[in-house]
Amino acid sequence: MEAVLQTKGLLSLPSNPKLRVFNSQQGLRQRVSVQKPKTLSGLSLPLNGFQKFQGFVAKPHDFSRQNRGFICRAEAAAAADGQPLFAEPEKPKIFGVDSSTLKKIVPLGLMFFCILFNYTILRDTKDVLVVTAKGSSAEIIPFLKTWVNLPMAIGFMLLYTKLANVLSKQALFYTVIVPFIAFFGAFGFVLYPLSNYFHPTALADKLLAALGPRFLGPLAILRIWSFCLFYVMAELWGSVVISVLFWGFANQITTVEEAKRFYPLFGLGANVALIFSGRTVKYFSNLRKNLGPGVDGWAISLKGMMSIVVLMGLAICGIYWWVNNFVPLPTRSMKKKEKVRMGTMESLKFLVSSRYIRDLAMLVVAYGISINLVEVTWKSKLKAQFPSPNEYSSFMGDFSTATGIATFTMMLLSQWIFRKYGWGVAAKITPTVLLLTGVGFFSLILFGDPFAPALLKFGLTPLLAAVYVGALQNIFSKSAKYSLFDPCKEMAYIPLDEDTKVKGKAAIDVVCNPLGKSGGALIQQFMILTFGSLANSTPYLGGILMLIVLTWLAAARSLDSQFTALRQEEELEKEMERAAVKIPVVARDESGNGSLANGPALNPAGGESSSSSPETTPRNI
Repeated sequence: MEAVLQTKGLLSLPSNPKLRVFNSQQGLRQRVSVQKPKTLSGLSLPLNGFQKFQGFVAKPHDFSRQNRGFICRAEAAAAADGQPLFAEPEKPKIFGVDSSTLKKIVPLGLMFFCILFNYTILRDTKDVLVVTAKGSSAEIIPFLKTWVNLPMAIGFMLLYTKLANVLSKQALFYTVIVPFIAFFGAFGFVLYPLSNYFHPTALADKLLAALGPRFLGPLAILRIWSFCLFYVMAELWGSVVISVLFWGFANQITTVEEAKRFYPLFGLGANVALIFSGRTVKYFSNLRKNLGPGVDGWAISLKGMMSIVVLMGLAICGIYWWVNNFVPLPTRSMKKKEKVRMGTMESLKFLVSSRYIRDLAMLVVAYGISINLVEVTWKSKLKAQFPSPNEYSSFMGDFSTATGIATFTMMLLSQWIFRKYGWGVAAKITPTVLLLTGVGFFSLILFGDPFAPALLKFGLTPLLAAVYVGALQNIFSKSAKYSLFDPCKEMAYIPLDEDTKVKGKAAIDVVCNPLGKSGGALIQQFMILTFGSLANSTPYLGGILMLIVLTWLAAARSLDSQFTALRQEEELEKEMERAAVKIPVVARDESGNGSLANGPALNPAGGESSSSSPETTPRNI
């Protein structure tokens, strides 16, 4: 059979179609010869389009209504010579997901669970070590974050950059994660049991006597340096293994479509890991109850938890090896995107020049400062209530479990909040939670005595009540941050023009994130050195917190009005674009190629109809 398709009205075919005739009983009959039309993408055939084909002529042999063997598909027509004529067999699916996709997503989910399971154990343990150690307190945390954690993080990233230039991706992964696993195993079984032999306790005591109690925090870093090293390694596990290794690997092996579908599920899975790891910390922390007198229960608990960390770390390495050897990886384009890089001064100038970016920056900085101000003060009261490492660790296990449950619930509710109340309400929930719980927390610390008789009826002391309120503040503020604050921050970039969007995000990443994280620590260091201790600084820290949160709420309100205006402007532009679209017409030129007609042909209502015109055919958009 021979057939000729002329291009009157057929605009969805590619520029070099090769239509194939296929009979289900007799196989391939003949090839269809086609003229080469020029195409216009984005246009579709009307429902009665085939009735308008004036040039379709076919010979009737071997082709009948009873034996419909003619298959014409735009996708098959676009295939080059030598491609298979039959469609590829459909890939096997499990629960509606391709098996090849599950071979990537399930191992990634397990790897993410193991990484976050370890991170929760390490995060709870690091606070127990540095806060409850003899000669230390919660005052060590701001100094530790600024003068130890930050320099080591910078040094590690410089080393990582150099290693990335000389090692393969797999070698780099193992080179980074294996030292973490080895250190945590060695700490539980070697460094902690022998810590009394190499900690310079006598030197720290002499320096403290000479300098005074206001230098307790800085000197504690020297006194318990191995615990501080554990603190830094635990912090780096969160930033390096989660952010760099895992997400880098996930982005390497998944496609964009897979990421859109499955990445949100990783967030829910993270909170499931938080719940289980919190129970694990609770279990090992309570082991001391079954031990005899004179036994270091915390050392036993630490060995058990570090053993699990090592086993989970080895499982991560095993999963990584299996994926690299047995899962086909997607091919990537070698074309690189240009990334806007802004220095610190350029970032500051850009932040100052835009009111919208200033308000967005205030949200980021205010959260970082606020959460640090409350968290360190709360941990100092937590040590006063639970001085034993096992009691402190047991409480932190319950805290982690509660945080996982609250965040999981808030993530499920966040979509409803965005849909019903919009961006503005969602953006104000996190600072409102911090404000209300912060007022309750600092009120119980500063004015707890008048509340003592009422609290006693519930079996609580002002200190224990402050610990519980501080725990609620941390739980709800973190769950609101993960489920509402982070999505609000990213959504705020969407209506901006491309230049402002890219430069604004670069400016906030360079300036505001580090300022928010270190700002609270610097404020606390100044207060401690000025007033002598964290307890003496509490009234001033409470006042600073209230001021920052109120400024945060004002910035959120201002940003909401600007965000709403930009969204309305964007919607109006889209409506105008849709209303301004005209119906294009394809005309045949002398060479037989299709082209857009000009003049009266663009208005079929003012001229001949498309069915009667031999030269033009109106199309639907």
